[in-house]
Amino acid sequence: MEIRSMASVTQRIKQITQPRGGYLKPSEFEKKEFIDNEFLKEENIHSSLVGLTVHYLTRLMLDTLPEEAFKISLLGASIIGEERKAYNLLKSIKGIDNLSIYYACKLVGYDVCFRAGPMGYKEVDEIEADTNTINNIKIMVKRSILFFNRYGPITKDGFTFEGGYTKIIDSGDGDFLTSDTLWDFKVSKNKPTSSHTLQLLIYYIMGTHSIHSEFNSIKKLGIFNPRTNCVYLQNISSIPQLIIDEVSINVIGYIKDDSSSDNTKNK
Repeated sequence: MEIRSMASVTQRIKQITQPRGGYLKPSEFEKKEFIDNEFLKEENIHSSLVGLTVHYLTRLMLDTLPEEAFKISLLGASIIGEERKAYNLLKSIKGIDNLSIYYACKLVGYDVCFRAGPMGYKEVDEIEADTNTINNIKIMVKRSILFFNRYGPITKDGFTFEGGYTKIIDSGDGDFLTSDTLWDFKVSKNKPTSSHTLQLLIYYIMGTHSIHSEFNSIKKLGIFNPRTNCVYLQNISSIPQLIIDEVSINVIGYIKDDSSSDNTKNK
């Protein structure tokens, strides 16, 4: 196998060329749409900041401790020496009232320092979410809470893959687990892509190799998009073992015996 530099899960996906249609075709996921008569308006901050804010505030509203819900943001702030400022922002985040959402949008601006490095950092004081953006985030967090009332409860959130990383992929963190489903949140106007579905599959495979026993009961892969209010689900049993093995070996970097034995055991 050729020598590759270490990468995160999302970086690794950008490095490879998937088969036509993707390893895991988005069209094969079952789609369910929920209707609530809410309409989102134009936003004035980057969609990635909106997505992170929705994700972290949802965790907060589902009783995750504030320091844990915004952990990546705090780590990012510490990289550039603004940990105290970040904690002051965190103190202002109480729930999904307008001020809390306003300050949460600022706090998540530190995420880029941890995920991609300080070069991509934009001064958080310049992040000024307007009324439309704040209202959109509030709607999407409420949709997310209703989603977990339907599909939850959460058994694990904001998880990493200790014991499952390789010489190719050395970082990556997933969103949520419920009793039998690995979930990823995508706050996008668009449908899931083959990159999104591959990300889920990589998370699942790495989870089965990790120290976390919760992955042993996972039977489905799911995407929830609170912007479109849609759920996409795929049964793991319907994914060909050949695909699981190929992603395990060629994408993640497990050796053949480990990839086949562990995944067969945990299916």
